[in-house]
Amino acid sequence: MLELPRFFAEPSGSRRQFLSRAGGGVGLLALASLLGEAAETNPLAPKRSHFPAKAKSIIWLFMNGGPSQVDTWDHKPELQKRDGQELPGFDKNTGFFTGQVGPLMKSPFKFAQYGKCGKWVSEIFPHMAKHVDKMAFVHSLWSDSNNHSPALFKINTGMARMGFPCVGSWVTYGLGSESKNLPAFCVMYDTLGRGIPKGHALNWGAGFLPTVYQGTAFKPQGEPIDNLARPADLDSQRQRNQLDLLSKLNRKNADQHPADPDLAARVESFELAYRMQMAAPEALDLSKETKETHSLYGLDNPKATHFANQCLTARRLVERGVRFVQIFSGGMDNDLSWDGHNNIAKNHGGFAAETDLPIAGLLEDLARRGLLDSTLVVWGGEFGRLPIAQKGSGGRDHNPHANTFWLAGGGVKGGVSYGATDEIGFKAVENRASVHDLHATFLHLLGLDHKKLTYRHNGRDFRLTDVFGNVLKDVLA
Repeated sequence: MLELPRFFAEPSGSRRQFLSRAGGGVGLLALASLLGEAAETNPLAPKRSHFPAKAKSIIWLFMNGGPSQVDTWDHKPELQKRDGQELPGFDKNTGFFTGQVGPLMKSPFKFAQYGKCGKWVSEIFPHMAKHVDKMAFVHSLWSDSNNHSPALFKINTGMARMGFPCVGSWVTYGLGSESKNLPAFCVMYDTLGRGIPKGHALNWGAGFLPTVYQGTAFKPQGEPIDNLARPADLDSQRQRNQLDLLSKLNRKNADQHPADPDLAARVESFELAYRMQMAAPEALDLSKETKETHSLYGLDNPKATHFANQCLTARRLVERGVRFVQIFSGGMDNDLSWDGHNNIAKNHGGFAAETDLPIAGLLEDLARRGLLDSTLVVWGGEFGRLPIAQKGSGGRDHNPHANTFWLAGGGVKGGVSYGATDEIGFKAVENRASVHDLHATFLHLLGLDHKKLTYRHNGRDFRLTDVFGNVLKDVLA
């Protein structure tokens, strides 16, 4: 129980001291309510959406490095016909390597039609192809940067520069979490020693939002979360005593700095960490799943095991109330990610072999358990790739003018394609969709109006979509 602050018992010396202490008292009352887990002051408590939601959570399967649309989901027979021809009027500054502009290059992969919708899919996705009737494809996405870091910031935060909150942070700020014992926003990156995306943790950072809304990144090796296990010489009561001491120190800090916006986040982070020591090990224990489930995701496939673990973990997390999960396929540099500058067949073929079965398993498992209706699954990267060859490499350079995403579950209309690129897959030409449109659609499916989800910073009301964005209504069920 909180002790009565001394300024309630002792007379104030000056008017300035009184106002300062009175402000501190207001802060202490708020902190006391927070420590008592009052829902109205807990920054991660569940919040009402602006209107009835279709989805409760998002799993974003991020293909880091920029997958090629013309080698995956955007079939272009005309590109096959014009293989080896020059592209008239091509601006060599479109891609990143201006001195390595080659001719048009056909896809090295065969395409076939799948599902009732007859969707054309690359042969590198034989398992995901079986689920096209669940997917809504956005073929007309474009960005405004041909460089990885700005493009990653753009797709993750809506701004092509650092310092802004990412989608997961905005979602948890707007909706809170349905789980008291797990992070609201979890991130998993490459587990094969290939590093993390360019831009590093800023891709899942909270920017100017309170830090409680930033993503919790799971480590790829060893224990996924530091200090998850309590030290052997520390029992539960001693740890509880330590947290109580920290709470008293934070109360003192509130007295001195009543306007500190990070205080609630600091207190909640300590309390959440304590609760996670009991809940997280169970949530991350895949041994509790059946052998059939392991096989469904590809845990018994050496090429896919690492990504299969992450996809199955994602399902277990959303099942337990986690609001937002983002999984990055691929690491830092060219050949270590979907950044297929060299030998697109080897690069994309390799990463597809790692991800195809686990993603198909995730969609199947969510559907079986009745979770797909309430979980929005997203696939895509920071930009697409050019239909021309990167000279002498057999690969493709970056292309900000065309990118394909797909969405499934969570209120999405399956088996549809929105927008289109030109006949060779170079530029989005029909129903062009911006990153802001994509983000507005994510929020809409979660019951959030992107124009109303704002946060005041430096005297201005900011939002994920800045002053842009339209919901892509054609992909909604």
